[in-house]
Amino acid sequence: MRGKIGIRIKGLIYEGCRANRWWAEKVIVKEDHVHLLIQVQPEDSVSEIVRVLKGATSRAIQREHPELEDFLWGDNFWAIGYFAETVGRVDEKIVKKYLDDQFQV
Repeated sequence: MRGKIGIRIKGLIYEGCRANRWWAEKVIVKEDHVHLLIQVQPEDSVSEIVRVLKGATSRAIQREHPELEDFLWGDNFWAIGYFAETVGRVDEKIVKKYLDDQFQV
């Protein structure tokens, strides 16, 4: 996910977070995955947040870039699955440093 597609994905994630009242502190788009540091309410379900963000970004990218059809997993833009960790168990400063050390689009 490089160039204009990576930039568009990053923008879509920020838009999705704003629309749902989640605070996106960092969004880093890598070649084959995305790192997010977002603040949500305790009642928000991580699986629902991932579903919303992956679904919305997938629909938008597929609509805007039909040429990517050959690179999809079936009908999906994103692979199944995700990894999530809460800040608290892991120090937020460590998470931010790790994200800062990643290449950003």
